[in-house]
Amino acid sequence: MEEQFILRVPPSIAEKLDRLLSETASSSEEQSLDLSFSEDGRSGTFVIGDEHFPASLLDLPCAVESYKTYDDCALVKTSDIGQMLMVREAGDTAPDVVEYRHGLTPPMRDARKRRFRREPDLNPELVQRVEKDLLNIMAGGTVENADIL
Repeated sequence: MEEQFILRVPPSIAEKLDRLLSETASSSEEQSLDLSFSEDGRSGTFVIGDEHFPASLLDLPCAVESYKTYDDCALVKTSDIGQMLMVREAGDTAPDVVEYRHGLTPPMRDARKRRFRREPDLNPELVQRVEKDLLNIMAGGTVENADIL
C-alpha cells in the first residue's frame, strides 16, 4: 500500500529541496528533512537542514487521482489525494481556513464556487412534513397533507 501526498513549497524552498534530493547520500547526511505537526493536526513545521518553515495541512476542493506505470504503456491508479501540505516562508501568514480554495492547476481556480452547485435552500418545516408523509406511505398508509386539485 502506498501513501501519497502533495507538497506545495515556495520557489526558494523548492530549490533547496531539489538540491538536497539530487545530492549523493553521503553529502545529504549533513542536511535533513523533517516535518512535525502541532496538537491540532493542521499546522506544523517543515525543517530543511537548520531552517524552519511553517506548514499547513489543507483539504483540496476535490479529490486528485494519481497514477503510475510499470511499462510506460499502461497506467495504474495508485490513490486518491484529498489533502495538500502547504509550506510557507517564515514571514507569510497562515491560512485561516481548513479547505484550500483553489485546486492544483489554473483551470481549478476557485473550484468550489465555479464548478460545484450550491446546496439548495430548503424550508425545514417542508422537509419534516414530506419525511412524515413518506414514512406514512412506506408503512402502508396514505398521505395526510396531500393537495388534491
